[in-house]
Amino acid sequence: MAKAPVLTPRADDFPRWYQDLISKAELADNGPVRGTMVIRPYGYGLWERMQREMDARIKEAGAQNAYFPLLIPQSYLTREAEHVEGFAPELAVVTHAGGKELEEPVVVRPTSETIVNDYFSKWVQSYRDLPLLINQWANVVRWEMRPRVFLRTTEFLWQEGHTAHATYEDARDYAAHIHEKVYADFMVNVLGIDVVLGRKTPGERFAGAVNTLTLEAMMGDGKALQMGTSHELGQNFAKAFNTRYLSGDGRQELVWQTSWGSSTRMVGGLIMSHGDDSGLRVPPRLAPVQAVVLAIKGDDAVLAKVHELGDRLRAAGVRVQVDDRTDVAFGRRAVDWELKGVPVRIEVGPRDLENGTAMLARRIPGGKEAVAIDSLVRLLPAVLEEDQALLLTQSRERRESRTSEVSTIGEAVEAAVAGGWARIPWADLGEEGEAELAAHAVTVRCLVAEDGSVPGSDDAPGNVAVVARAY
Repeated sequence: MAKAPVLTPRADDFPRWYQDLISKAELADNGPVRGTMVIRPYGYGLWERMQREMDARIKEAGAQNAYFPLLIPQSYLTREAEHVEGFAPELAVVTHAGGKELEEPVVVRPTSETIVNDYFSKWVQSYRDLPLLINQWANVVRWEMRPRVFLRTTEFLWQEGHTAHATYEDARDYAAHIHEKVYADFMVNVLGIDVVLGRKTPGERFAGAVNTLTLEAMMGDGKALQMGTSHELGQNFAKAFNTRYLSGDGRQELVWQTSWGSSTRMVGGLIMSHGDDSGLRVPPRLAPVQAVVLAIKGDDAVLAKVHELGDRLRAAGVRVQVDDRTDVAFGRRAVDWELKGVPVRIEVGPRDLENGTAMLARRIPGGKEAVAIDSLVRLLPAVLEEDQALLLTQSRERRESRTSEVSTIGEAVEAAVAGGWARIPWADLGEEGEAELAAHAVTVRCLVAEDGSVPGSDDAPGNVAVVARAY
C-alpha cells in the first residue's frame, strides 16, 4: 500500500496544501475570533527575520521608528472623504468601555494616516522640520469577510511608514525609493521572490492616495499576491489635518506626504512562492535556522560530534540548530525539518563517523550527498548562496513562462483563468475593460511601462496592464 503523503499535493488542491503546510510546519493556528490567527514560534521566527531585514533598510532610508495608539477617534477618519469611504466596510468600532457608552466611538486601527497626521500637524512648524520620516511596527484590524491565514486576516502585523515633505517631487521620489530600494531589494534579494514593480490603476489605488506603487508576485498556482505598496498621498491628508510649514520665504505651505506598508502577508507569499509537496523551502538569507545538524543515534561519539559541528558552524556565522533528540525516530525528525524548509540538514551517525563524513541534504534543489566532515564549514556558505540564487531563478522562470502577451479582454481572462498572468496594452483595456475583467474575478495588478519600468503616470504612452486573478 502506498504511503499517504504528508501534505495534500499542490496539483490536487492548492488551497488545502497551503492550509496543511501551515498546520504541519507549525507556522500558525486559527485564533478564537473569526479571521484572527495565532502565530507559532517557527512562523514568528520567519516574521522576526523579515522585520530585521526590513527595519535595517527602512532606517537606511532615513526613517525612524515610533509608535501611535491602537485606538483612533472615529471622527479622525471622517476628515478625509476617500479614506473613510475606502475603509468603512472593514472598521472595528468600539462603542462601550469601562461599563459605559463612549461619548465618541473609537476605531481599532485599520491604518494610521489619520492619527499620524494629527501629530504631524503639531510637530511640523517650519521647513527645517522636513522631511519628517516615521515608521511603526504594529498590528492593525480590518474586518475580513473571507479570511485566510497570513494572506487575509482580521488582525495582522505590519510596518507602516508615514512621511511629510516640503515639495511634491521630494515626496514622489521618497515613495519610489521605498518601493525600489527597501521593498523590492528585500523581496528579491532576501525572500528570493521575483516581484513586478508597477503602478496601481485609479480604481485599485489606496483610499486617499494620488498614486500607489505596488509589488506583485506570482504564486505557485499562477495567482498574484500584492506583497507591499508605497503611496503618494499628495496634500489630501495635509488639507484635512491642516499640516502646514513655514517656508524659507515666510509663506505657510501644506506638506506633501507618503505612506507605505508591508505585512505578515509576506509569510503567505513565501509559502506559496517557494513551497513544494514536501513543505516549505526557506531562502537561506531569511531562514531563522539555515542548517540543522541531526544525530541519527544516541551514541556518545555521535552526540559529541554534532555539538562540535554546531559550534564550528555557528562560529562561522551560520544560523544552526543541533537536533540531538534521539528519543524521537530519525525519520520523523527529518520529515519535520523538511516541512519547515530548513535549507540544509547535516546528518551524522556512527557509520558516518567511521568514514569521516556526514550526509548533506539540501532542501531547495533536493538530494543528498556524503561530504567530508572537515570540509563542511568551508563548503556551507557557498551552498547556501547557490540555493538562495536558485529560488529566485525558479520564481522568475515561473512568472516569465506563465505570462502571456494578449491583445483582447477575452484572451486576458482566458490566461488568468488558466492560472497565469496576461499583459495587455492599457490603451486597449482602459477603465471599461478593467470593469469587464472584474466580472470574471480578474484584476489589473499594476501598470508597467513598455520596458518593464514603473510608468510616471496612469496614461503614459505605451503603458501595459498586468492582469491576473489574485489573493
